[in-house]
Amino acid sequence: MRLLVTGGAGFIGSNFILYWLKKYPKDFILNLDKLTYAGNLENLRSVEGSPNYEFVKGDICDGKLVLSLLKEYKIDTIVHFAAESHVDRSILEPAPFVKTNVEGTVILLESALKAKVKRFHHISTDEVFGELSLDSEDKFSENTCYSPRSPYSASKAASDHFVRAFYTTYGLPITISNCSNNFGPYQFPEKLIPLAITNILEGKKVPIYGDGLYVRDWLYVKDHCRAIDLILHKGKVGETYLVGGLTEDIPNIEVVRKILRIMGKGEEWENWVEFVKDRPGHDRRYAIDWSKINRELGWKPKYSFDTALKLTVDWYVKNEVWWRRVKSGEYREYYERQYGE
Repeated sequence: MRLLVTGGAGFIGSNFILYWLKKYPKDFILNLDKLTYAGNLENLRSVEGSPNYEFVKGDICDGKLVLSLLKEYKIDTIVHFAAESHVDRSILEPAPFVKTNVEGTVILLESALKAKVKRFHHISTDEVFGELSLDSEDKFSENTCYSPRSPYSASKAASDHFVRAFYTTYGLPITISNCSNNFGPYQFPEKLIPLAITNILEGKKVPIYGDGLYVRDWLYVKDHCRAIDLILHKGKVGETYLVGGLTEDIPNIEVVRKILRIMGKGEEWENWVEFVKDRPGHDRRYAIDWSKINRELGWKPKYSFDTALKLTVDWYVKNEVWWRRVKSGEYREYYERQYGE
């Protein structure tokens, strides 16, 4: 394959590139990334200089650039990660989410159609389905109606609809995966798990929204990469696959307590958390039914949540230089704006 990976310097995108080039060393990957605050080329140092990898700094909203790259590099497969993805930031400033997530996706789709790519795979989120109640056992499936509740999830829902529309209207060969909350190496420390780990390493408290009982379905990023691999090789064109983890309704406060126990601070966990004002429209619970991808493609998570969480803590402990650089500068300004001193 000759792949264009958008947003490949971000958290999931960089993990995917490292996974793919290790498993398929004869394939070629072109990484197109705008290098916004969450893009970090340090994630990809190990593949720099590889003849099968190239990076181009650019914006997916630049249609001329995208089309020229598809043609110049003879791209046959697009894996579209590039997105503004942090809910808190979308609440503070919604417009960039529409620009990148909706307009950028449409421009990519138009370019893919013109270049006659063989597959356009779109990475989306379970947040497009809205929320589930804490007292139910319901789970999101491929048949769940869309009900986005934040500017971020609304922009991703719109992008999903455009991807399907290009399949139905123009016959563009697409697949979509809606995943749950990813975690693992190289994640920008504004999301709960890396924020908690790095704050604890810095001797700081972990901010917890509201009552801390919000529930997420947690997916280790390496399991996600395996799922995308299967979808690209065995997935049916036009289909959507939900990708989730092995967690069973673990509230956010318990996630932080697990991290504290791994880091030897479980007995004093109350001293390490700080409950902060809840964010507007905070979805209560997510849960994913991933039986379709298991039944049709044979995928299931390889890592239990506890095992993956321990691997993630260990990675951040061993890569202090990486996350300290990330948490400096622009991130510090955002952190103080969002959570206060």
